[in-house]
Amino acid sequence: MFNSLSDRLQDTFEKLRGKGRLTEDDINVAMREIRMALLEADVNYRVVKEFVGRCKEKCLTADVLSSLSPAQNVVKVVLDELTTLLGSTDSKLTFAQNRTPNVIMLVGLQGSGKTTAAAKLAYLLKKQGRNPLLAACDTHRPAAADQLATLGGEIGVPVFRGDGRDAVAVASASIREAVDRLCDVVIVDTAGRLQIDEEMMQEAVAIKQAVRPDQILMVVDAMTGQDIVNVVTEFANRVDFDGVIMSKLDGDARGGGALSVREVTGKPIKFVSMGEKPDSLEVFHPDRMAKRILGMGDVVGIIEQAQKVADEQQVADAERMLREGFTMDDLLTQMQQIRKMGGLRKIMGMIPGMERAMSQMPDAADDSQLVRIEAIIHSMTREERLRPKIINGQRRRRIAQGSGRSVQEVNQLIKQWDEMNKMMGKMKGMMQPGAGGKKGRRAMQQMMRNMGGGNLPF
Repeated sequence: MFNSLSDRLQDTFEKLRGKGRLTEDDINVAMREIRMALLEADVNYRVVKEFVGRCKEKCLTADVLSSLSPAQNVVKVVLDELTTLLGSTDSKLTFAQNRTPNVIMLVGLQGSGKTTAAAKLAYLLKKQGRNPLLAACDTHRPAAADQLATLGGEIGVPVFRGDGRDAVAVASASIREAVDRLCDVVIVDTAGRLQIDEEMMQEAVAIKQAVRPDQILMVVDAMTGQDIVNVVTEFANRVDFDGVIMSKLDGDARGGGALSVREVTGKPIKFVSMGEKPDSLEVFHPDRMAKRILGMGDVVGIIEQAQKVADEQQVADAERMLREGFTMDDLLTQMQQIRKMGGLRKIMGMIPGMERAMSQMPDAADDSQLVRIEAIIHSMTREERLRPKIINGQRRRRIAQGSGRSVQEVNQLIKQWDEMNKMMGKMKGMMQPGAGGKKGRRAMQQMMRNMGGGNLPF
């Protein structure tokens, strides 16, 4: 979503890096370009004015202008202010310890992804060990309760529908249902409209008074531009929500709404949705998002994604690969783990500098490559997976025909496997004591230099 904004900001910083000292005119030019970049991203103009004003004031200090690396200081100033703009610190859900069930109420306009966000939040809480109940209180949109029931069935979370006519009565009855089912959290999905109207607001207020929610979260479509400012302001005045769930952050719109919400309302962004799957709802980290917008990546995010899919079996597999070598089954397992982590595009987008490279080479992180590789490996026999070196020309033609791919693609995969297997051998040598270990370490250093030059083995 922020690719265009990120490119503009990085171009601005690149111009500053070529200067040994910065003058006030240099700062003015840079701030003007940052202002234009934010406005083109559809950030609210008042937010832009205040943001650029704060950045300019800090950049014109003597510490920045007279430093040995003024451009780096400017980047740090913009990073700090962008982090502040997005919320400074993480804002987690708070649960009342002396109340069961806790109630979370979702509000927002129709089409913002509210019902889907309710199911994603329920899935997230369930993964954290809680026992949620979904309450279908959107009695206006046709099939809204059916949609929630379907989503709840997919993630194994019960859905309470009540009589399906009176939203306030359904919300109240859902609390009693949760007590009967021993559910400790109720997520109330309310009705929305295409635009704000009095009936919707009155119903939201009535539900709030009936269930006394512990948290009210507003679901905001990240693809909405400056118009979202008026919407969130009205909701803040009428129902006084506690935080924001930003949906559709994986879209290709300009993203100005996402940068404006926190500054306009003072309400923190608590979660962001990065896809359609139930597990795509993530806790929002302002500092990480600011770094990604400035092209600094999110290495911590990569580590956390890897930890989610790591287990003791993988550790054992890694030791076996070092001891016995790398098989096609191992490669297939790695492909599946990448998909669990969100796919190539998501992972590469978290690597510093890769977001921009991906925008210039959109096919470089094409997740369909993983599907093609899996098809080829599935077309191999058990013996071929364990001992790929036995795959001769005749076997390659059979594998290509069975997977629906070309012989060239099969050859390329086997070549990639061979290089990864050699890497494993070098790593094994690196771990040996004595001269062999020194030789292995030199080989590993050379391999890392090759990888740094773009010669990735896979």
